[in-house]
Amino acid sequence: MDSYEYGELLKTLNTKIENIANILKPQELRERLTEIEVMQQDPIFWEDSDMAGKISQEKTTTQRTLAKFDKANDMLSDANEYFELSKSEKDEDTLALLLEDASSLEDTVEVLEVEMMLRGEHDDNNAIITIHPGAGGTESQDWASMLYRMYLRWAERKGFKVEELDYQAGEEAGIKDVSFIIRGENAYGYLKVENGIHRLVRISPFDSNAKRHTSFTSVMVSPEIDDDIDIEIEDKDIRIDTYRASGAGGQHVNKTESAIRITHIPTNIVVQCQNDRSQHKNKASALKMLKSRLYEYEMAKKQAEIDGVEKSDIGWGHQIRSYVLAPYQQVKDSRSNQAYSNVDAILDGDIDKLLEGVLIAQAK
Repeated sequence: MDSYEYGELLKTLNTKIENIANILKPQELRERLTEIEVMQQDPIFWEDSDMAGKISQEKTTTQRTLAKFDKANDMLSDANEYFELSKSEKDEDTLALLLEDASSLEDTVEVLEVEMMLRGEHDDNNAIITIHPGAGGTESQDWASMLYRMYLRWAERKGFKVEELDYQAGEEAGIKDVSFIIRGENAYGYLKVENGIHRLVRISPFDSNAKRHTSFTSVMVSPEIDDDIDIEIEDKDIRIDTYRASGAGGQHVNKTESAIRITHIPTNIVVQCQNDRSQHKNKASALKMLKSRLYEYEMAKKQAEIDGVEKSDIGWGHQIRSYVLAPYQQVKDSRSNQAYSNVDAILDGDIDKLLEGVLIAQAK
């Protein structure tokens, strides 16, 4: 990058930060923070614990958003100032430092830009993820375990917490089914774009003839919704089954049938939980998963109606991304139409650019 290209980059980033400011309205957010601080000084405020909790959470989220905006805005302001100074004084050393930091500056503004897209009703919620292999036995089950590891590594990179809800190991390798929660800032907002079918093409490690195989795995993502969200689940609409919780290799977690499987008959949505020794706690977790899945189901159905898509087109069969390991290496997303060659890094959880590309494409 030379000085001309850097100047053009600054113009682009200045436009982006102006657009972000127009959406964010930082001054209004600062005024809201002042209001909340005054409210919190009144002892009556804390008498309604539910309302106090919501407003306190609003304060935390607002402070975090403003801190990110101020950081990006300050970095860009400094870059503008130093760039003009380096040009007027022909200071090559300062210019060299600016060029060295250009990538970091661009990333900071772009991350903020993406987060402005994560302002949906539940984007800041935790994400409940279920991974289920398609037809293909061991091959697809191994692919499901690779995706599971990818999301775990992504969560680790972000400093997010993961809670496993249900894990069904495959007979030879991989997994038959796994459900888990990723807890962190905007977890659902980022991961909602993972909803759909993920396709893998590779030389199968389970094929002695070293032939190329194609595998499919379904990933379902729903927000962990609050208990006050009004989603009615009638007893007549669900079937509850119990089974013995087990881990890899058939080793039983306990001797009782504490694991819970709930089938929602009208939609055929199935959720299950075995992460706790208590059947009661597993049932509560499974019901919460079902509530989240039903919410996501209704939102998808409404969006399909808006897009003019038939209900049958929702779900299986909607391939969103291909991961090709042979004969060449490439990950390509069908929505952003972007292709990436760093396949190993992506499978190791480096998926931020992938997610952001889809979010930007959908926003357009």
